[in-house]
Amino acid sequence: MPARSPRLRAFTLVEIMIVVVIIGVLAALAIPALGRVRQKSHHARFVSDLRTFAQAFETYAAQNGAWPGNSGAGVMPAGMTARDMKVSAWTTAKNSVGGRWDWETNAGGTGAAISIVNVTSTDAEMTLIDAMIDDGDLTRGLFQKIGVRFVYFLER
Repeated sequence: MPARSPRLRAFTLVEIMIVVVIIGVLAALAIPALGRVRQKSHHARFVSDLRTFAQAFETYAAQNGAWPGNSGAGVMPAGMTARDMKVSAWTTAKNSVGGRWDWETNAGGTGAAISIVNVTSTDAEMTLIDAMIDDGDLTRGLFQKIGVRFVYFLER
């Protein structure tokens, strides 16, 4: 009698397809959640940078008796240093909402604001950021949309 070869045990094609479908469903559920986490991370980074910059400008004003002069978008205001800003993010090409930081004072030097120009984030995203800062309404409060700029007022 010929010797029987032992039967090899393996997964069937149906079992493999079921596993692939389950992995696909889990991935479909996880990807949107990861996108939301990433978006929240960008918003938190923006708010943190904004508060860091505001504190640096307020410290400068307290030490010098006036706000620094206006500067262009992405340009460090005269008299300020990277050490004052505590981060070099002021001069980076884009911040976490896709725009550039800009420092503004009025002609009398009494009003001051940090604005963000060339923002690529949607108004809906910026409204979520406004809710983290103050009231969630871009038409009033400390953080507002004025024209194409988003402005954080330090003093009016």
